[in-house]
Amino acid sequence: MKILVVEDDKGVSEMLRKGLSASSHVVEIAEDGNEGSFLARNYEYDAILLDYSIPHKNGLALCREIRGSGKTTPIIFLSVMSDTQTKVSALEQGADDYVTKPFSIDELQARLKAVSRRPNQVNRQNILKVGDLILDTDRQTVTLSGKIIHITRKEFSLLEYMMRNAGVVLSRAMIMEHVWTSDTDPLSNTVESHIRNLRKKLSQKNKSSMIKNVTGRGYCIKCVE
Repeated sequence: MKILVVEDDKGVSEMLRKGLSASSHVVEIAEDGNEGSFLARNYEYDAILLDYSIPHKNGLALCREIRGSGKTTPIIFLSVMSDTQTKVSALEQGADDYVTKPFSIDELQARLKAVSRRPNQVNRQNILKVGDLILDTDRQTVTLSGKIIHITRKEFSLLEYMMRNAGVVLSRAMIMEHVWTSDTDPLSNTVESHIRNLRKKLSQKNKSSMIKNVTGRGYCIKCVE
């Protein structure tokens, strides 16, 4: 998952970055409401973690703005405030869940999985299959023809995105937006490099690569005979 964290406490945001990245999530940090609003409305995320009290624009206003732009991205509020009225206000503005600080990464991971399974979040199964290739997001494993394939966290995120869109041609720009953060140099060859590494790790004797180049359009993953 690609997750936007809107949090002005650097200690909390770094804890979230490290904890979620350890499960191969792509994490982007916004430190105030204005930055969070811009990123949430202009880029695609699988979930948004939103602090209640943030500079320039509070969490309620930001949530309302995101929903007003037509975005249906799951939003989970993170707050030290535990009173019922505050929670109700957040849910009424379009939040999907509310987590009271302090919380554990394990609890947050469970909440993220729960909101990602809701009806308006399509194609969020935890075990993905393309031919003999199986990716398990819970166990963070990849197997090919029953053999464990060892890949990096970024390769895992890239492969997950491609497998969730198996058979679909994904442009380089789409891959950059869903797998890398917005501050990544768009002119770098990071996409091509990671695609090349995945091809090597997923190669099978006497079989063509599962990851196909579509000239002038991008990349596509599909079964091979």
